[in-house]
Amino acid sequence: MNKRLAKIYKPSIVTFALNIWPPFWGAGIKILNISDDFRVVNMRLKLRWWNKNANRTQYGGSIFSLTDPVYSLMLMGILGEQYYVWDKEASINFIKPGQSDLYADFEVTQGQLEEIYSKTTSGDKCFPEFIIHIKDKDGNVVSEVQRKLYVRKKPQFREQDADTAVEV
Repeated sequence: MNKRLAKIYKPSIVTFALNIWPPFWGAGIKILNISDDFRVVNMRLKLRWWNKNANRTQYGGSIFSLTDPVYSLMLMGILGEQYYVWDKEASINFIKPGQSDLYADFEVTQGQLEEIYSKTTSGDKCFPEFIIHIKDKDGNVVSEVQRKLYVRKKPQFREQDADTAVEV
C-alpha cells in the first residue's frame, strides 16, 4: 500500500468501494461490516438468478470470489504502509450445495498478528493461513476455503542487525 492510499484506507471507504466494485456487485457479494480495526469482516453472497449454476444452486466461482481479497485487505488495513501483503494461494472444499444466500465471517486474531510481526520484523517473509467457513442462512457449512497470504515488511521499515548496520 502506498502513502496516499494509507491515508484514506478506512473501513467505511473500503466497504463502499468494494460494494460497488463490479466483480463483487455482479456476483452478488456484499460487505455487511468491517470493524474499525479491520480485524473482523462479515460478508454475504446473495443467491440471484444470474449466479446460479446448472443445478440452480450457488455458483462455485462466486463462492470462491466471496473470499478472494478479504484477508489481504484486512491485513493491509491493520499493518499499514510498512508491509507488502499479497494473496499467495487458495483452495476450496465444496461440502454441500448453497441453496440460499451465503455468509462468511473473517477474523484476524491477536495471536496471528503477533506471529506476523515476530516473523517479519527483520525482513523475513511470513505465510499466514486462514480458513473460512461459508455458511447458508441456517448456519450450515456449505464450503471451506483455505487462504495463504504473503506478508513481508518493506525494506525501509525493517530492523537492521547491529552487525550489518551502516554508519552514516
